[in-house]
Amino acid sequence: MATPNPATDIRMDPAALYREEIYTDRKMGTIRVLTPIEPSGASDAKRKVLFVGEAQILTPMGAIPLSFQIDAATLAEAVDRFGDAAKVAVERTARELQEIRRETASSIVIPDRVPPGMGGGGLGGGGKIQLP
Repeated sequence: MATPNPATDIRMDPAALYREEIYTDRKMGTIRVLTPIEPSGASDAKRKVLFVGEAQILTPMGAIPLSFQIDAATLAEAVDRFGDAAKVAVERTARELQEIRRETASSIVIPDRVPPGMGGGGLGGGGKIQLP
């Protein structure tokens, strides 16, 4: 008998189902309203409706998608709070990008020997980078 593999045992959780509705102003972004439902499709009043904002920021590297939760009880509140939640998401993304830049800039690769076929000619000193 084969042992079940969690990577191939793909199942939805019937206790965590949501109905999704999408609202947009076609300018700034979208709000996804996730309404909890029971496996029968009926609304589940025991769980909270979730509001998720989505937008994009343009960078020199291209558009970066943002996704952020909006703390609201109604769609009207979510629309009103969209801008503030988006600003927080932009600031968080900017900090993450800055951290990635910092990590990338600090990772210097120093070869420890001459690559095959180079024969040591022209590199001198065995191919090691000497730092002052």
